[in-house]
Amino acid sequence: MRLSIIVLAVAATFFAAAGAAKPAPDILALKDATIYVNPTIPPIHNGVILITDGVITAVGKKNAVAVPRNARTLELKGFVVTAGLWNSHVHFFERKWAGAESAPAEELNQQLTDMFTRFGFTSVFDVTSDWQNTKSLRDRIESGEIDGPHIRSTGAGLVAPGALPSDQILNMMGLMKAPLPEVTGPEHATNIVTQSIDDGAEGVKLFAGRSDAPMPDGVIDAAIAEAHRRGKPVFLHPNNGDDVLFALNAGADVIGHTTPHSGNWNDAIFAAITEKRPALTPTLSLWTYYARHDRESTGAKIAATATKQLRGWIAAGGVVLFGTDSGANQYDPMNEYRLMMEAGMSFPEILASLTSAPTEFFGESDRLGVIEVGRDADLVVFGSDPAQQINALGDIRYTLRSGKIIYTAPPPHQ
Repeated sequence: MRLSIIVLAVAATFFAAAGAAKPAPDILALKDATIYVNPTIPPIHNGVILITDGVITAVGKKNAVAVPRNARTLELKGFVVTAGLWNSHVHFFERKWAGAESAPAEELNQQLTDMFTRFGFTSVFDVTSDWQNTKSLRDRIESGEIDGPHIRSTGAGLVAPGALPSDQILNMMGLMKAPLPEVTGPEHATNIVTQSIDDGAEGVKLFAGRSDAPMPDGVIDAAIAEAHRRGKPVFLHPNNGDDVLFALNAGADVIGHTTPHSGNWNDAIFAAITEKRPALTPTLSLWTYYARHDRESTGAKIAATATKQLRGWIAAGGVVLFGTDSGANQYDPMNEYRLMMEAGMSFPEILASLTSAPTEFFGESDRLGVIEVGRDADLVVFGSDPAQQINALGDIRYTLRSGKIIYTAPPPHQ
C-alpha cells in the first residue's frame, strides 16, 4: 500500500511537471485591417487575423472573430494585409553574401532587409549562386539567428563550355567568383543535376548557350529529364526568342526572362505556351535598368517590346511569377510593378504573381500563398490599398514570416 502511494505521488509529480513545462501558445491578433485573403475575391474590411504559434487560426470580420485576452495585438485600422510576397527570380551571388556561414548576424540582417523584407518578400527563389554559401545563409535564417525570407535555390546554374564570364567582369559587376559547372555532354548534365538535388537544391537552372559558346547537343534535354524525374522545376535563361521556343519544347518549367533585344516573339512561341502552360519571370525592370545609360527613346522601345512579350504570354495562357533578377538588378521592385501594369496586368493578377501563383506552381499551396486557417502566417501589411494605387505596393509597414515580425517600417520622420 505504501509503495502504491509513493508510485502515485511520483506519477502525479511527473505529470504536473510535464504540464507546467508546456509553454502557453503565442497568439497575435491583427485587428481592423482590410484583408485580401486571396487575389480572386473582394477583400474583408474591418477584418481580424489570429495567429497561434506562427499559424493562421482564424480570419474574418472583427465581429465574427473572438480575440483571446492573452493575445498580443497589432492595430491596423486603415492598413491592408495580403499573403507574404514571393520574388521568384533572385541571386545571392553578390560579394556581400560571401562567407555567409560566419558573417556577422547584424550585417546579414541588414542586407536581407535592404534586399527583401522591407519590400514584403517572405519567400524567394535563388536561381544561381554558390549553393554551399547560400545554404549556410538559409540555415542561419531557419535557425532563427537572423531574420529573412524562406530561400529556395537551384544552386549553381549549368552553362556551356567557355561561357563563363571572366574574373574581370565578375569583379566589375560586384559578384563572387563562383565558377558554374561547364557541361560537356548529356551524361555530365545528368550527373550534375543528380548531385545538386542530392545536396538539397530545390530546382535546376540552365543557361542557353551563345553563338560563340554553344551548349552541347542533348544537354538541356538530359538536364530537364533528370530534374523532372526527381520532381524539381527547371528554370532556363534565354538569350533570344529562339531560346525561349527551344526551352518550351524541351519542357523547361520557368522561362527566366523576356527577351526584348531579340524583337517580338512569334506565333510558334505562343502556341508552345498554350500547349505547355509554363511560367515566366518577366524581369521587365531589368531591361530599363540596363538601358539607363541609353537615350530615353531607346529605353522606351526596349520596355515596349518586353511588355508586349508579357502581354502575349498572358494571352496564350502562360503563368506569370513575379521576379526581378534582384542581385543582378536593383532591389526596389516598384518599377517592375509599374511595367507589369503597362503590360495590362490588373492588381489581382499582379498580386497572384506575388502570392498564389508561385505557391501553386512550386507545390506549396497547402501552407502558403493565401490567408486561410491552417496556413503559415507569412503576411505583409501595407499602409494603404494597392488596388486603389499601385504605388501602395511600396508602402510596406510590416513583414511577417510564420507570425514573427521580421520587418517594421521606421517612423515617418526617419
